[in-house]
Amino acid sequence: LMVSLLFVGNIFVVSLSVADLVVAVYPYPLILSAIFHNGWTMGNIHCQISGFLMGLSVIGSIFNITAIAINRYCYICHSLRYDKLFNLKNTCCYLCLTWILTVVAIVPNFFVGSLQYDPRIYSCTFAQTVSTSYTITVVVVHFIVPLSVVTFCYLRIWILVIQVKHRVRQDCKQKLRAADIRNFLTMFVVFVLFAVCWGPLNFIGLAVSINPSKVQPHIPEWLFVLSYFMAYFNRCLNAVIYGLLNQNFRKEYKRILLTLRTPRLLFTDVSKGGTEGMKSKPSPAVTNNNNQAEIHL
Repeated sequence: LMVSLLFVGNIFVVSLSVADLVVAVYPYPLILSAIFHNGWTMGNIHCQISGFLMGLSVIGSIFNITAIAINRYCYICHSLRYDKLFNLKNTCCYLCLTWILTVVAIVPNFFVGSLQYDPRIYSCTFAQTVSTSYTITVVVVHFIVPLSVVTFCYLRIWILVIQVKHRVRQDCKQKLRAADIRNFLTMFVVFVLFAVCWGPLNFIGLAVSINPSKVQPHIPEWLFVLSYFMAYFNRCLNAVIYGLLNQNFRKEYKRILLTLRTPRLLFTDVSKGGTEGMKSKPSPAVTNNNNQAEIHL
């Protein structure tokens, strides 16, 4: 039962990590090769696969961030119904739906022909100028709408947190677990950095699509390239955020570093860590879903 609960609590975070790692497995090595050769030398098939996986990673990330925000919202704002909404079976269905929608969102690129090599960024990626209507649809459906949902969820959580903290000063019986706040803040920072890193590229694409003849000539190439590499840089930020803001991740990073120095510590640390992990009282949506949020309004 404990293993199932831990799995449910971490499922969307693990899924987000998988989305981040997809680009490191295939597209990024090909980008490095294109940089070294000063051009794409791998052929059109690899270009299409690379562009597809790049899009899969991007859309998968934003959809998983949206799923995490909905999960946090239900846990904190609707805690009495959370266990029913996010049991193991339902959570697995939500995860499958998240990735099905991600694939469905990427497939139209093959019909539009928008996955092309861009020499400015040495990448096979989504070409914003192929179809103005499709680019607008992509930005709205794949960026603005998910971020609007996430903003709504986190805004409601912030309002509830402020209300609870304000009432705590008057009534000590009202509680909000510190672990829940830390986990919420971690994923909130993930969302903010994603929006900051991907926002410029999406809004440039939206502006160009609305009025290509007037807007595109006035966008400097350095701004376009900078916006793309900001988006690429976001892929490696999440692990840093987890390490800075989550105590469990910091402990694991420290254990990994110590293991690299002294490999024999691996087995003792793993057995010890597994025992302590079962004894600790994890918080939901990042470590456990067993305990409901202690919010009394």
